[in-house]
Amino acid sequence: MPGISARGLSHEGRRQLAVNLTRVLALYRPILDAYIIEFFTDNLWDTLPCSWQEALDGLNPPQLATLLLGMPGEGEVIRYRSVWPLTLLALKSTACALAFTRTPGFQTPSEFLENPSQSSRLTAPFRKHVRPKKQHEIRRLGELVKKLSDFTGCTQVVDVGSGQGHLSRFMALGLGLMVKSIEGDQRLVERAQRLDQELLQALEKEERRNPQVVQTSPRHSPHHVVRWVDPTALCEELLLPLENPCQGRARLLLTGLHACGDLSVALLRHFSCCPEVVALASVGCCYMKLSDPGGYPLSQWVAGLPGYELPYRLREGACHALEEYAERLQKAVPGLRTHCYRAALETVIRRARPELRRPGVQGIPRVHELKIEEYVQRGLQRVGLDPQLPLNLAALQAHQAQENRVVAFFSLALLLAPLVETLILLDRLLYLQEQGFHAELLPIFSPELSPRNLVLVATKMPLGQAFSVLETEDS
Repeated sequence: MPGISARGLSHEGRRQLAVNLTRVLALYRPILDAYIIEFFTDNLWDTLPCSWQEALDGLNPPQLATLLLGMPGEGEVIRYRSVWPLTLLALKSTACALAFTRTPGFQTPSEFLENPSQSSRLTAPFRKHVRPKKQHEIRRLGELVKKLSDFTGCTQVVDVGSGQGHLSRFMALGLGLMVKSIEGDQRLVERAQRLDQELLQALEKEERRNPQVVQTSPRHSPHHVVRWVDPTALCEELLLPLENPCQGRARLLLTGLHACGDLSVALLRHFSCCPEVVALASVGCCYMKLSDPGGYPLSQWVAGLPGYELPYRLREGACHALEEYAERLQKAVPGLRTHCYRAALETVIRRARPELRRPGVQGIPRVHELKIEEYVQRGLQRVGLDPQLPLNLAALQAHQAQENRVVAFFSLALLLAPLVETLILLDRLLYLQEQGFHAELLPIFSPELSPRNLVLVATKMPLGQAFSVLETEDS
């Protein structure tokens, strides 16, 4: 999906983009605020303009992917079956034009052409215990961190929220970086340490089998620390060097692979407040977990704009995977009916207990194989209501007949979701620039593999064309 590149915008251009985003989000706020499970209880279809209803009504899922989301199947030509209203076309065009591009500077990963489970760009020891998505992520981010470390003369990388240590392990034992891993969960740290030892043994065994491969420098496993990072305070452990640098103070590079919620904000604050932190490479996620206030907005510019607010519902929507959903639409997978079934269930819940609104319903397996009344009965049981409540079968079947309308409305909201993510990340860029730092946003992962694929790169020195090198794929 095309979009706008942060690197192509001046500081003033970024500020204007924030203005445009807040205006557009305010204009389409009713769609973004809506909960799809209230499609029938709140009559969401009738909240759309009549001309939109006429254009979207009757479109099947593949047509929605092609015509609305602008993601046609391979070799497919976009052909509208009717003249769409200009307001709907404007929404589609605006959603494309104002969102940061998620298309990286390389083609769909060739690393999985031979085997969809194994990256050809990682040796077998580094692939073990690592899923394909994570293989792609640790390789791409690790290589970017290595380049950024070389450019900025860093003496140590700090991986915050390191989990089982897959990224740290690749950076330390695969790329030769000095790495400290910080993770709050003791069990994950213990698992990471076991995997470190297993990888070291595998690498040593590989060297014995291939004596011509000479290890020119000693290997250093990541140094793991169990510590929760408070987003409101500086973490001294994060700043402590592993070794005393030969000359002057330590120069730290902070990174986080899908640092959740406020953790990504903590990385920004440590970078901006601590002189020993000279570079940052952060991929955020879970925007709905950002503190409000505190996690957004960060920049003075965005905080001063009318309509800057992004409540939980909007931030949660920004975490959906647009490319993955478009693929499901193209394949017309039966699971698409889940939203329709859940919305029908909500009508029954409201009739039985009007005060019970949008209760969580634990996953009901194989929804596509169930009749709608069977799904409703199982759903009632999961929210603590009598599954034998009398049901209006005719009403439920009428709801089911509107399945494509439910999918169309959800697709509209999903079309706007990247604008919310763009505003959150743009706010972070402006926050760093307001303090005189150099910051860029690069699409680093294939969005089909990793939906949150934008990395915020920041330095305290101008890198110029070096940002172009960071974005490219190594040969």
